[in-house]
Amino acid sequence: MDKLFIRIAWLKIIGASFLTKKPGSRYALCLFTILSFSIVRLSAQSVSPVSETIYNTIFRAGAASTKITPPVGCIMGNSYGITISEGVHDELFARTLVFERSGEKAAFIALDLISIPYVIAVETRKLIAQRTGIPVTSIIMTATHAHAGPQMNPLFWKAVGGLPAQKSKEYLRDLPEMISRSVELAQSRLQAVNVSVGTIRENTINFNRRFLMKDGSFRMNPGKGNPNSIRPVGPVDPDVSVVYFETFESKPLAILVNFALHPAIVGGNRFSADFPAVIAELLANVKGDDMVTIYTNGTSGNINNIDVNWPGQPEGYEELTRIGTILAADVLKALPTLHPIEVNSLKVHTQSVELPVPPVQPRDVKWAEEVMAKYGKPDSPPFDDIVKAWRIIDLNELKGGDKTRFESTTTVPLTDDGGELKSEVQAIVLGNELALVGFPGDAFVELGLAIKQNSPFPYTIVNEQSGNGTLSYVPNRKAITEGGYEGESARFSPGGGEILVDAVTRILIDLFPY
Repeated sequence: MDKLFIRIAWLKIIGASFLTKKPGSRYALCLFTILSFSIVRLSAQSVSPVSETIYNTIFRAGAASTKITPPVGCIMGNSYGITISEGVHDELFARTLVFERSGEKAAFIALDLISIPYVIAVETRKLIAQRTGIPVTSIIMTATHAHAGPQMNPLFWKAVGGLPAQKSKEYLRDLPEMISRSVELAQSRLQAVNVSVGTIRENTINFNRRFLMKDGSFRMNPGKGNPNSIRPVGPVDPDVSVVYFETFESKPLAILVNFALHPAIVGGNRFSADFPAVIAELLANVKGDDMVTIYTNGTSGNINNIDVNWPGQPEGYEELTRIGTILAADVLKALPTLHPIEVNSLKVHTQSVELPVPPVQPRDVKWAEEVMAKYGKPDSPPFDDIVKAWRIIDLNELKGGDKTRFESTTTVPLTDDGGELKSEVQAIVLGNELALVGFPGDAFVELGLAIKQNSPFPYTIVNEQSGNGTLSYVPNRKAITEGGYEGESARFSPGGGEILVDAVTRILIDLFPY
């Protein structure tokens, strides 16, 4: 055990005790100074049982980032992507925080991926648990939802075939090892930290992309200045949430940034983490390269960067640089206003949630397989057919169990009777004020706002694309009944999103120290 660490812990506790009791008092200050010199002399002595107790109750954190960029030649993936990569614009990373207090450990991992396949979630958690001792149920993995990352779905590898498909398969095979390495490194860097948290509002770069049209339909991204669009049909979440971790020596360790915005600004044929890469680079310029920046996506299934009232809005790398710069500036503006929190406990909970699904008929499955067999070919079917076919295949109960199922889908498994999807929600709670929520799928902003509103924790950060694997879009009940792209993409019946919100709310209420 590090004796210097014990001495610092003693100093912080005694100093806080005396200076809180008699703020500004000369007596307290003098006594604190005498005790400080006395405690420093403990360096030549053995650590006492009391010191051991103090050590165990100090909150510790470690942070690390490791590259997870696929080899050039792998298939790239927005959700339906079949482009073969030709280069790397910026590296993709696994960025990890490991927490420890009183023998409890947890890992929080952000991945520059569009989503996390069920098989990868299961295998990676098992590997991390074996190598670090962190329980499987104490690991939250969340994808940033970057659209210029690798294609994760074998169904779309088949549309390309050949060497690119083989490379993509090998990349997914190696991915659990790469992610686990990040967690192992973060755990090796565990140290006592101070934690502060806060939010700053940013309402100039994220927009609700679902519009009510004059014909009564609902459309995603109707275009700039479209005379047939009436208005957006949902809100945005303007909160940029910031959690800052620094050592007892006031050195920056890590910063967690969360914002609800689709990282789908850049496409093309080069891998990129999109605007989160710009945030990390700019914050490192200010706080140093040793600080790990972890970006996570809020619930942004119906949120993107397109301002329909700005005809000259930039696109591509110029736009992602603009947005990343604005968010990095927001974080820097927020830092002086952050609220220090006492992490007097570390609690983690993972809850299985079953979501009812609509029935799938054999004739529908045959049609869907025929549609997907033509995808990417010269006679490729209309996009709406691809959307519908993919959903049917994901909900088809295949013979041969999970192995056969996951040769054609990344979505979480069905129950034995095929009537429900087996999803999951999670929470890591630091003390009495901060909750990190793992929420599945590409979730609508209304669902994240509902969780924040109903959470007993003053700082509740909802991280989408988490849980035990891919769930596609997670709209609210209203959007599924309205239709449109996101509603048609949903794998569950109306009300599934609200079931997940209720499950998270129950967890947070149970974990709150009333």
